[in-house]
Amino acid sequence: MKTLALAAAFALSASAAMAADPIEGIWQTQADEGALAIVSIAPCGGAFCGTIVKTYKAGAEYASPNVGKQIVRSMKATGGGNYEGQVWRPANDKVYNGKATVGGTSMKLSGCVAGGLICKAQTWTKLK
Repeated sequence: MKTLALAAAFALSASAAMAADPIEGIWQTQADEGALAIVSIAPCGGAFCGTIVKTYKAGAEYASPNVGKQIVRSMKATGGGNYEGQVWRPANDKVYNGKATVGGTSMKLSGCVAGGLICKAQTWTKLK
């Protein structure tokens, strides 16, 4: 009985840690080559995916061909507000191994190559 109670307490604390900083929501990217995007991150097949819903350039909304495309792909929670999956960089049309760390209304999202030796990161802001 003690083991069962301990296992239940551990399971509850582990699920609470994973839910502590959810990646799901509406995010504003950091500007990349003069443009920024609004991204909706939602569950997709056991992970999270982020789709570009609006784009802005020079302070005004514009009709980018990237609207509707997935920029965050297969992000899975690893605990403590951390996620791993893939990210697509529209500026060079490449997909990278990605990591995200969510803390409150801020997310550090990085894309890496060479087994994680070379990474480029952005800080996104949660809008809702």
